[in-house]
Amino acid sequence: MTEFAPTPFVRTETHDGVFTITFFHPQSNALPRKILGELAQAILKASENPENRVVVIKSAGERAFCAGASFDELVAIETAEQGEHFFSGFSDVILAIRSCPLLVICRVQGKAVGGGVGLAAAADYSMATQHAALKLSELAIGIGPFVVGPAVERKLGTAAFSSLAIDAASWRTAEWGLQNGLYAQLFNTPEELDAGVDELASRLASSSPAAMASLKKVFWQGTDHWEQLLADRAGVSGALVLSEFTREAIAAFKKR
Repeated sequence: MTEFAPTPFVRTETHDGVFTITFFHPQSNALPRKILGELAQAILKASENPENRVVVIKSAGERAFCAGASFDELVAIETAEQGEHFFSGFSDVILAIRSCPLLVICRVQGKAVGGGVGLAAAADYSMATQHAALKLSELAIGIGPFVVGPAVERKLGTAAFSSLAIDAASWRTAEWGLQNGLYAQLFNTPEELDAGVDELASRLASSSPAAMASLKKVFWQGTDHWEQLLADRAGVSGALVLSEFTREAIAAFKKR
C-alpha cells in the first residue's frame, strides 16, 4: 500500500492533456475548508492551460474515497456565519466543476460519505470500484445534505436522493450507485479502475475540445440559479450545525 505523509494536500499534474487533481486528508480523506478551497481553485485552474483537455479528480490511498465534511472543523464552528463559510466550500467545488469547460472524471476507489457523494455526483462522469459504498449521513447528525443535495438529485433523481437523505445511517452498495446513475462504471480493483480511468481520459484528451465544452453546457442546463441556491443552502447548514443535537451527535460519532 502506498504511504502518504499525514499532512493534508491538494496536488495537480498534467500529462498528455489530462489534468489530474489529487486530494488527501489523514482522516479518511475528509474535507476541511482549506482542502475544499484548494480543490475548487485547482478545478478552475485546469481550463487556464489550453493544452488541458480533461480533468480527473481522485483521492490518495486505496481505502476511503472521501469521508465528507471534517468533523473537527464542524465542532469548532461558533457562529452561523462561520458555518455558512464552511459549507460554502462544498458549493465552491460544485460550482467550479459546473463552470469548468473541461469534462470532469471522478475516480472513486472506496467509500464515499456526504460531501464525497456530492463530489462524485457533481463530476460529469464517475468511475468506481466495487468497494465504493456510499451514504448521505448528514441527517444523522442533525444537518441534512443541503449543499450537495442539488448535485446528487440532479444525477440520481429525486427518489434515489430522498432515500439516501432520509435513511442516513444505511450504506448503499457500489452496485446501487451504478444502478441509480451515480457511477457510470464499476471495476473489481483499484488497479482495474486506474486502467479504466486512464483509457477514458486518454480518449477524451484526443477528442474535440469545442465539442466537449458544448456537451458539458448541455449536461448543466437548468443550473443557472445554483450560485444563489447553494449559497442559501450553505446558510441553512451553517445554522443547523450550531444545534446541541449536532454537537452531541458528532461527539458520539468521534468516540466510536
